[in-house]
Amino acid sequence: MIKVLIVDDSAVVRQILQGALSSDPEIQVVGTAPDPFVARDKIVELKPDVITLDVEMPRMDGITFLRKLMHYQPMPVIVVSSLTPEGSGLALDALSAGAVEVMCKPGAAFTVGDMAEELVEKVKTAAFARVKRLTARNTDKPGALGKTTNKVVAIGASTGGTVALERILSRIPVDGPGIVIAQHMPAMFTKQFAARMNQLSPMEVREAVDGDSVVPGVALIAPGDYHMLLKRSGARYFVQVKTGPMVHRQRPAVEVLFRSVAMCAGANAVGIILTGMGADGAQGLLEMRQAGGLTVAQDEASCVVFGMPRAAIELGAAQRIMGLDQIPQEILRLATS
Repeated sequence: MIKVLIVDDSAVVRQILQGALSSDPEIQVVGTAPDPFVARDKIVELKPDVITLDVEMPRMDGITFLRKLMHYQPMPVIVVSSLTPEGSGLALDALSAGAVEVMCKPGAAFTVGDMAEELVEKVKTAAFARVKRLTARNTDKPGALGKTTNKVVAIGASTGGTVALERILSRIPVDGPGIVIAQHMPAMFTKQFAARMNQLSPMEVREAVDGDSVVPGVALIAPGDYHMLLKRSGARYFVQVKTGPMVHRQRPAVEVLFRSVAMCAGANAVGIILTGMGADGAQGLLEMRQAGGLTVAQDEASCVVFGMPRAAIELGAAQRIMGLDQIPQEILRLATS
């Protein structure tokens, strides 16, 4: 049995994580702790094999605790963070301080089942990880990884979006930022649409496949009839392509993509909402802005249908409102800021 101690100040999150881990017969949750001081005593008492650790907690933040733990009693630690702008930087600091893995806290874009499967896999991997003692000279030195991580650009579109995306992608250079796109489109058309965009764009454009890395020079288009979510493993971004209930009567839904970007990329993200009917993506764009991301809505004059951008603007989700022809240059500016 792999013994796990859960450290998180939220009772709800502790309950969710305990339920997720307890579903696997090879894992035993031996205890939970609301802060590092309680955790310290339970580590001595319970001798866990793996710890899940929040980064934003009262009395002592998770990173300070992690550095002390890795100096005096190194063991496998998985950071489970909300990855807000502050949490994102702290989570990345955690990797340099010795954490084995970082994952997003469960949220609206993920079902508990999805989160449980990912968490169980990470715990089983972490249990066999070789962790090193953090030397004293490094215990108070934050990592710089958060400052060097590439930006992720997330774009959502519906009616009129195919033309809008063509005008944008054709003007992004070959070394442009990694882009993830949710365009409302039937399943049989997305692969052809991606191939056409690939011919017109200096970047590589393709229909996303589950597990594809999000890297500079590549634009990934969500396949029709599947949701696409941004995920993160350490400093690596990748996409999860999955089925699931329709959101705003859509699959892929811009809402699902944007919310996952908000959770997993935080301030490292740029969100663009383009022409389309309805309100899909408006709340997700707001969450991106609240998480520190930079957000843009297409203006009414250049939209085929002003529904989605209007809904985002009315929510206060868009920091900038601009014409379609201005957006490619804005993407490049924001992605390097």
